[in-house]
Formats: sequence, C-alpha cells, structure tokens
Amino acid sequence: MSTSEKSGAEAPQKPGTLKETERIEAGPGGPGRGPMGAGMVVAQKASAFGPSARRLVRRMAPYRTRTLAVIALTVVSVFATAVGPRVLGRATDLIFSGVIGGRLPDGLSKDQAVDLLRQRGDDQVADMVSGMDVVPGQGVDFAAVGEVLLVVLAIYVGAAALGWLAGWILNDVVQGTVRRMRSDVEDKVHRLPLAYIDRQPRGELLSRVSNDIDNVSTTLQQTLSQLLTSLLTVVAVLGMMFWISPVLALVALVSVPVSMLVTGAVMKRSQGMFVQQWRRTGRLNSHIEETFSGHALVKVFGRQEEAERVFAEENDELWKASFGAQFVSGLIMPIMMFVGNLNYVVIAVLGGLRVASGTMSLGEVQAFIQYSRQFTQPLTQVASMVNLLQSGVASAERVFELLDAEEQEPDAAGEPATDRHGEVRFEDVSFSYDPERPLLQGLSLVAHPGQTVAIVGPTGAGKTTLVNLVERFYEVSGGRITLDGVDITSMPRSALRQQIGMVLQDTWLFAGTIRDNIAYGRPDASEVEIHRAAEATFVDRFVHSLPDGYDTLIDEEGSNLSAGERQLVTIARAFLAAPDLLILDEATSSVDTRTELLLQHAMAALRTDRTSFVIAHRLSTIRDADLILVMRDGDIVEQGDHDELLERDGEYAALYRSQFEAA
Repeated sequence: MSTSEKSGAEAPQKPGTLKETERIEAGPGGPGRGPMGAGMVVAQKASAFGPSARRLVRRMAPYRTRTLAVIALTVVSVFATAVGPRVLGRATDLIFSGVIGGRLPDGLSKDQAVDLLRQRGDDQVADMVSGMDVVPGQGVDFAAVGEVLLVVLAIYVGAAALGWLAGWILNDVVQGTVRRMRSDVEDKVHRLPLAYIDRQPRGELLSRVSNDIDNVSTTLQQTLSQLLTSLLTVVAVLGMMFWISPVLALVALVSVPVSMLVTGAVMKRSQGMFVQQWRRTGRLNSHIEETFSGHALVKVFGRQEEAERVFAEENDELWKASFGAQFVSGLIMPIMMFVGNLNYVVIAVLGGLRVASGTMSLGEVQAFIQYSRQFTQPLTQVASMVNLLQSGVASAERVFELLDAEEQEPDAAGEPATDRHGEVRFEDVSFSYDPERPLLQGLSLVAHPGQTVAIVGPTGAGKTTLVNLVERFYEVSGGRITLDGVDITSMPRSALRQQIGMVLQDTWLFAGTIRDNIAYGRPDASEVEIHRAAEATFVDRFVHSLPDGYDTLIDEEGSNLSAGERQLVTIARAFLAAPDLLILDEATSSVDTRTELLLQHAMAALRTDRTSFVIAHRLSTIRDADLILVMRDGDIVEQGDHDELLERDGEYAALYRSQFEAA
C-alpha cells in the first residue's frame, strides 16, 4: 500500500481552496471547479441507444447458463399461459352448446334440428347451430365443464410457478451483472490517470459511479423479465390466433406496424431527452457537492446568493429535461391503449358475425378476444417500459463512457533497486499539462541519499509538479527520473509509492479512530510503534486530552480536531510508514508557531537517513535544508544552501527579505 497522503498531491486542488498552486495556472483542470463553479465538464458523446443496450446485455455473458434457464422457463410459462384461453374456450363451448341443445327438440339428430330451423325461417340460427357441437335435447354437461376448468387451473398454476422460478433466477443474474459493473467501475477509477480525475467535477464522477449504476440496476430489474415475457407472449399469442382464425389474426396484425411507428417516433425523440436528464443530474450533483464542501468559503465571501442562483438554474434545467423526457415517453402508453381498443372493437364485431354465420364457435371467439387483449397488452407493456428502458440505457452509456476512458500506462514488470538509499535523479526531464504550454523543460538535478531538498518559488513555478512526477501521478514527456539508479517507469507504481511518504498541506483523514488514521501508513504496525510515532510527532500531547484517547472517533472531515491537530495526525502517519523518500508539501502550514518548532525537530528526526523533498512558502522552515532549489516558470534558477543563496543576493534573497524584512 502506498504511503502517500493522497494520490492527487497538489494537482487536484480547486480554485476555491485556500492554497493556490501552479495547477491553477498550468494544470489541466478547467473553469468551474470551485464551490462557485457553474461550468461543469460533462461528456458530450452522442447518445446511441442500440449499441449501448447491446453492450449492456453482453455484460450478462458470464451468466449464460442461468440466462438460458430463464429463457427456457419463461418460454414454457408463456406457452402454458397462451394455451389457457383456448382450453377455457372449450368450457364456454360446452356451456353454450348445452344451453342451445336444451332448447332443441329431443330425439332429433343435429342435421334434423338444422333442417327444422331452416323450415321455420331461422336461417341465421341454423347456420350457428350447424357450426356447433350440439346434441338436441341435451343440456349442459357440468361434469365435462368441471374437468375443463380443472385443466385450466392446473395450466395457470404451473405457468405462475415457472414464471416465479424464472424471475428468481433472473434476479440473481441482474444483481450479479450490476455487482460486476460496480467492481469494474471501481477498478477502472484506480487505473485512470490523475489528469482524467482532475478534469471531472467530483459530483459528476460520483453521479456516474453511484446514481447511474443504481439506475441501471433498477432498469434491468424492472424491465428485463417483463420485456422477455412480453415478447414471448406476442409470439405465442400470435401463433394461437392464426391457429383459431387466420383472417382475424391478419386483422389484429394491423395494429403492429401502427404501434411500432408510434413507439419508434416517440423513442427517437425522448432518448436524447433522457440522456440530457442524466447529464443535468450529474451537473446538479456536482454543484451541490462542491458548494457543500466549500460551505464555509461560500459564507465567508458572501456568495450564498450566487450559489443559490446557480442551483436554481441547474435545478430548473434538470426539471425541464426530466419533464420533457417523462412527458414525451409517457405519450406511448395512452396511444398504445387507444390502438389496442380499436383493435378489440374490430375483432369483437367480426367475431360476432363469424359466430352468427357458423364459421366459428363462441368459445373460439371468446378465446380470440382474450388473445387480442393479450396481444396488445404486452405491446402496451413494452411501450410503458420504454421510458424506463431509455433512462437506464442512457445511464449505462454514461457508465460505459467512464469504462472506455483512456487508462494510465500499465505498470512495468521491473523491480525497485535492492540496495535502497533514496537517491533521486532528474535527467533532462520535460513535462507539461498542456502540450501548448510547456512547464518543465530539460530539468536536471540530483538529490543525494539523506539530503533534505527544499523547493521554493512563486505560485505556478512547478514545485508540486516536481514531486508529482516522482510519485508518477503524471508521466514525464521527456527525459527520465531514477530512484537509486532505477528508472521509475520500469517499476510498478505500487512498488514505487511504497518507498515514498507524502504529507500534504490539505489534510485527509478517514472516518475511524485516531489510531486507525495513524496506522493507515502501515496497517501491520504494533500498538507500541503507533504510540512511538504519535509521541515523535507530538500527537500524543493532545490525544490524552480527548475523552477516548486514541480510540476517539473522527469523521472524514476531522471536524472534532483542529487544523493543526489534523496535520499532526497526517505527519504521524508518514512517520509510522518510515519511507525511503519523504515529500512534505507545506506540511506545517496549519500548525501554530510553537508546534511548528517542535515539528521541525520531529521531522528532522524523520528525515534522518532518508531523502526528503520539502515544498515551503515559509522560508523559515527550510533554512537547515541541505539543498534549496529556487524555481520559476518550470526552471531551477538558483540552488544552494540558505547562506549561499543569501550571499548571492538573487531571487531567494529577495523572497527571504519579502518575508522577514518588509515593513
């Protein structure tokens, strides 16, 4: 585990924080990154429903066997459900035939009864009876009707049981797919270069990782099973309809192209709206997260009204996008119901005429009408799921954009030097955040083992960039950096960072106890070692004044500790890690003068036998440094110890006098 304080060093600083670094001037971050930032950097990739939906389905490939089982169970369940109305129609035919047969004279055959009706002038009734399975003089056979109803009950119970089992297996498939997606996103974030994280507002990135994945989970859970069932139902019902009456089936099919045209037109219009809805959600979340994180800063500078104005604007834009998406997609359901009702009326009229003409039985018409409702119902259900489906695919597309982001270069297979002293060499190093704005050009320097190298200079000079390159938070564009004679690009980043400890000005504490936060530098440290590190960095002095001592719980913001106490904990963390190379980035800026003097003694002991890079603005903290580098515009303009640089009366001397000799 890296002993770095935070893998962004100074690079991800925002303009809204108190510390301004060269990243503000030369870094990759765009405008709108601070608490008041309105311009959020949001991906602008065009929406593509089909490819994104297919890619989402392909993510279920590891569950292929279970998916096939779901399909098989659903096919049997849907087929059984589709057979039900046809069997139930047989019961209707038995009842209707019994009613009609009971009104006909007993002792006649069916043909004689039909002839008798024609002689009476009841040709229409005669046609109807000729198409029925009727016995004149015989009433309803309730025993046969009961047997048919029991068969129907068994069919429906079996179909329901199979459908439940398919849903249970599908739930496992969906949740497993989403779990893998979350894991892939988590792994991806750790493989992304720091430049990508810098360019993404934190709220936007969190929205993709949390909100969008949750929306994908909801969409798959609510639509996948219903979509499969609906599509299979359409196929099964259509087959039964053609079996009963091809003519009426063709009439019923007229509604299909109408439904497809309506659904396609609405989907095409609403898909872009759903993408915009989730983009706006990410932008609003980003603004809220940044405003709340910088709440004190907003209050101090009296920017509440502006923060509220930006929130209101983003909230209104989200409302417009959400309203438009939901309204347009919501048109599908009533339109589909209207088309379905028209189809129902036409089939009912034509079916009645065919019963009257004797070409169909009443049970067949009843079954066909049920099938016509079952045929339009799944189409309506698919239409009702379109808005949810589009919303989920839009979220999946945003997650895929993150998964497709360019990753940092893979780790090399090399190993660190076995003989470790902490010698760092910059050999003709060049680097820039923006190719058109070079920052470091041909920089060379040597930090010998055990040396304390202080780096000073104005904001934007490249001080923190220098140590970021040592940590490989960014990759050099020219030259190379070696640690104990080994090119740092030839070793895994984790192996490199295990040799480096970093303490930043901006403290970062995790939710947990003070003991846990100190031990984060070396999880396997003993209690004695933790206490020794705390004593060496004067954490022990204030811990005993707390009610629970080292077991005192602190939140992520460390709100129950002062700024100086939080800084002491982070220094104790680095002390416990005992790295070969130590980087201190304004590490004492948050402590009082007396504590700073004590810390200088502690850090002097910490720096013993290890190379140290110290970035400092307060020059009083680096007077004892072995080597002081004065940087300006990415170049080292002066170097030497404190006394030598004062004698030269150059930039260092000017900086020193500006701090200690100004009026």
